[in-house]
Amino acid sequence: MSDLMCSELRRSGLSRRTLLRAAAAGMTIPAIGRTTAAVAQEKLAGSGEVVVYSYGGSFTEGVRRYVYEPFTKATGIKVVDVVADLSEPQVKAMHQAGRIDWDIAYVRPENYPAMHEGGMFVPIDYSLWDEESLAGTPPRSRLIDAVAIFSVGMVLAYDQRAFPQDGPQNWADFWNVKKFPGPRGLFGSEATRNIASALLADGVAPKDIWPLTDDKIDRALKKLTEIKPHITKWWTAGGEPIQLLTNREYAMTNAYDGRLLAAIRQGVPLRIVWDGVYLRPNYATILKGGPSTANAQKLIAFLNRAKIAAGWTQGTGYPGPNTNQIDHLPADLIPLLNINPEYASKAVVEDGAWLAAKRPDGKSNVDYMQERWLAWRTQ
Repeated sequence: MSDLMCSELRRSGLSRRTLLRAAAAGMTIPAIGRTTAAVAQEKLAGSGEVVVYSYGGSFTEGVRRYVYEPFTKATGIKVVDVVADLSEPQVKAMHQAGRIDWDIAYVRPENYPAMHEGGMFVPIDYSLWDEESLAGTPPRSRLIDAVAIFSVGMVLAYDQRAFPQDGPQNWADFWNVKKFPGPRGLFGSEATRNIASALLADGVAPKDIWPLTDDKIDRALKKLTEIKPHITKWWTAGGEPIQLLTNREYAMTNAYDGRLLAAIRQGVPLRIVWDGVYLRPNYATILKGGPSTANAQKLIAFLNRAKIAAGWTQGTGYPGPNTNQIDHLPADLIPLLNINPEYASKAVVEDGAWLAAKRPDGKSNVDYMQERWLAWRTQ
């Protein structure tokens, strides 16, 4: 275990129980890639194939290694992955044409409600899930026709070299430029997560963020106006804040947790602040009319098993919601993951249904906020 990760373990304040569970798992659990047919119950066995959408690149490579290959070995079902930038436009086009070529698609939360109402998905068969999967996965992640496949966290991150002793611990500290001086960054393209961070900095508790009423938006933009002069660059691509922190062009910024995880594991002296993490779940859905719905149900059940979920996490850097996977993860990885149950009370979990809901003028809440955000940015 690296000195950097040891430090992260100490700073994270993980409970002794969590660390002991993980340490025991590291000594006793065989490599996830060696999963055999014994892992799958008879009800997951089958034949043929299942067609699954994926994002491509290292993400798909990791899922193939840690999930798809073990699934095929355990069940006899072959996984065919298809790559596209976004799934939703193609799913809608297939639905309109009446020809569904995929079985499983990953859907962003703001797009899920309309697609659900449009009847594009089939209900998830939770009777195929084992007890450990059901117990470890919170109800909010198990919808009628969708399952949270992974959550992306937007977190506060800082350069340890800028603050070698006591760095910022929350979003209020991000706004405290006297105590924590240095250039700052924020994600420039989207309103929602910045508005949530501003409200946290202004004293709103995570549980009280939703709904983002007009008065809360006004309050957040007023707070953001205070920090705006100290934002040296508004980043737009996920790798930007990591590079700018590494180059010491930022002292602190918001950033994606998966990107930070990769950098920290490579020895870059960055720190993650989990207080106020904004979690955005992405859903796995089974498409109505797909070529092999039965096999799709089996794959969804398989990948949400604790050991396989741990493999997904190790392969992609973005954990699924099953907290029992902690029993199968290396101890030095746990403090770097948003799946850690000890971060739950500090997190803001995105309310996709509220964001997608229509206002009296016909605009969605997320579109309205985005208009307010862009107008504020140009002031």
